[in-house]
This record gives sequence, C-alpha cells and structure tokens, in this order.
Amino acid sequence: MKTLPLLPLLFACVAAPGGLALAAAPPPTVLAGLDALYPELDALYRDLHQTPELSLQEEKTAAKLAERLRKLGFEVTPKVGGHGVVALLRNGKGPTVMLRTDLDGLPVEEKTGLPYASKTKAKDAGGTEVSVMHACGHDVHMTSWIGTATLLARTKDRWRGTLMLVGQPAEEIGAGARQMLADGLFTRFPKPDVAVAMHTVANAAAGMVQFTPGYALASVDSVDVTLYGKGGHGAYPHTTVDPVVMAARTVLSLQTLVSREKSPLEPAVLTVGSIHGGTKSNIIPDEVRLQITLRTYKPEVRKALLAGIERIAKAEAMASGAPRPPTVNVTEGTPATYNDPELTKRLVAAVGKVLGEKNLSETPSVMGGEDFSEYGRAGVPSVMLWLGITEPKRFAEAKGTEEALPSPHSPLYAPDRERALRTGVTLMTTSALELLGKP
Repeated sequence: MKTLPLLPLLFACVAAPGGLALAAAPPPTVLAGLDALYPELDALYRDLHQTPELSLQEEKTAAKLAERLRKLGFEVTPKVGGHGVVALLRNGKGPTVMLRTDLDGLPVEEKTGLPYASKTKAKDAGGTEVSVMHACGHDVHMTSWIGTATLLARTKDRWRGTLMLVGQPAEEIGAGARQMLADGLFTRFPKPDVAVAMHTVANAAAGMVQFTPGYALASVDSVDVTLYGKGGHGAYPHTTVDPVVMAARTVLSLQTLVSREKSPLEPAVLTVGSIHGGTKSNIIPDEVRLQITLRTYKPEVRKALLAGIERIAKAEAMASGAPRPPTVNVTEGTPATYNDPELTKRLVAAVGKVLGEKNLSETPSVMGGEDFSEYGRAGVPSVMLWLGITEPKRFAEAKGTEEALPSPHSPLYAPDRERALRTGVTLMTTSALELLGKP
C-alpha cells in the first residue's frame, strides 16, 4: 500500500483547502521514526476497526494493546477497573505524564462500505445480539496511542520522567474512568502530574487540530422519573388520576428550569427524550415514565437543576392529587470536561511548532460529554484536544453548504485514515515531549 511520507505530510505546503501548511521548525528526531512505523500502525488500525468490542467487553482489545506495550518495555498491568490497561515506562527523574485512550466500540451497524468495515456482532448487556462498530474514533485513538508509545520507547534519550499510558474501558457508557479510579488508578500507580487525551471530530479536516481552553464538554446526567396515577376507563376520567396529563405538565414545567431558574449566561440543555405510558386509547394508565438528559458546565448549575427536576416532578404530582410521590433516579452521570487553560496554551504552542499554526484552531465548547473529565476532577490538570478526521477535499466541499458530514456514532463515520493517524501520533508525541523532562 502506498503511504504518505511524514515530512511532506507535516512540513510541505498543501494546496488543497484544509490541508497542512508549512511549518518553520525542523522535524524532531523522535517523529522521524513515524515513516518506517506507519505500515505497522495502519495494519493495527484496520485490525482494531474490524474487531470492535462493546463497553465492558473489551478483553481482546485490551490484550492486543497490552502485548504491544510489553514488547516495548513498559510495565503493564491489565484488568484495572474492568478491562483497563495501565502501562508505565520509567525513564529517570521527571514528571509523570498520562496519555489516555478509550477502548470500546458502539452498538452500531457499519455502513461505510470500506474493505475493512466491521462485521462484528456481539450480545449487549441485555443479551440482544447487535452489530458493533468503532463509530466514535476510538480505533484512531488507540492506534495513535500505540504509535506514540513506540516512538517514545525508542528515543528514551530525548526525555526524562515516567510515561503513563492508560487504556480505559467503557467510555461510551461513562463508567470506565470511575471504575479505574475506584480500582486504584492514582493510588496503585503514580498519580500523574498532567493528563492528555484526544478525540476525533468530523467537523475539521484531517491534519487539523482544534482546542478549547476551559470548559470543553458538558456534564451529562440521565434522570429517570416515574409519575404515579390512578388508572381507569377513559369515559370516566373523574374517577382517575391521569398520569399522562401529569407528565405533560411536568415536561412543560421542566423547561422553566433552563429558561427561568438559572442565569442565561450559564449554558444548560434539558431534554425529555423518552415518555412511555399506557396501552390503549381508552384506558387511563397507572403510571408514566420519563427519561431525561441534563447537560451543564458548572457544578453549582448542575446541582441546582438536578434538584429542580425532582422538585417539579413532586410538585406536579401533588398538584394532581397523585396517590404517591414520583420516583426520581439519576442513572448515569459524568462531570464536565475542563481543559486547564495554561496547560492548553502550552501544548498548543508546542504542537503549532510542528504542525504549523495554520493547522490549529480554537473551537467553542460543546454540550456532549466525556468521562475523561473524571481525571481532572481527581485533581490532575488535564487537556483533551480535537483531531480532525475528514478528508480535506470533502471537508472543503461541504463547508458553507447544508451537507452534514457523518458525525460520531453515525454508521457512516469513516476517518481519512492515514492523515488522521499520522496527525494523531504527531499530536500525542509532541504533547508528551513538551510535558516530560528534558535530558
């Protein structure tokens, strides 16, 4: 297979819109090994893409990565917090730098038509057979992570300190980071001085890196509410307590939490994504279930709105004369991802010297969520950077039009493989070298 050599890719001016611009700095010798390494990384990527595993089932994926890291000389500990992998490469006195990748795929049937498309099927937590796909770029993350580990392991004369690689399970369900921390990630192993991760995005051309100082991703909480009524015949509503009407009033009242109970300068999104109740048009049911998602940034806003959901549900039940109070359960939750501003600035400056400043851009925060936030919450200054994955020509053609590029979790999500992998390795390697000690 014909590959793109590293130096022209990173340092030659590309005419195509969204392509890589000329960087003034000479190539670091650590990255000079990427050209020879790339075919091996390409093969790893295609293998990972074809063999995804669902959250909490990442056993084979973790084993593949652990084996490679052992061969590179890392001290590898598997099964941390489930199928998590922790690998340490100690290289004298210096800071401990954590690089995190996620391992899990999604229950999505791939429709990219690629020759290496996933045909994997697995049983989900409920025992249902589903198709599985790396529709969120975790295969790019893992491959870039291994590429960075390989280059740094081969050039230990260029840095000092401890490189801590964390392969995290169950990111897609927001559980893996908490599980690893609960299993002693920062007590059984050195607590890192800094933590870095990246995530692929389709709204940037391959070769581009985006960054967001401060809040980059929202906290995400799932809330289940069950409203209880008194069922009966639709012809005799006066003998019932109708939970459908109760639910309708609750849905409308919940929106006032965002519009009237917080500052308009504080972002928040409250979505009632599911409402279920009843079995037939002329039967008033006994209960209605709501499934809600709340997205916020600041902890105090999150706390106030979660309390508000419970207050409004109870108030509407009381106003309706419900026979019992509603149940309100927060079933999932991840805190907001906060990129340490000074650390972000430092990494952006270092990466800009290698990729060229034209290939970096600041991007607004979004209301999606990521459990990488848990490491920052545990007291480690952290940064997550965004890696563009869309083929530059296609990105340029779509820009300014109404065409929606396939987003993460889409069955059509297909990174521009070589540009994305080379840029991902360059991004993570450069970030690590900037943060590790100098010999």
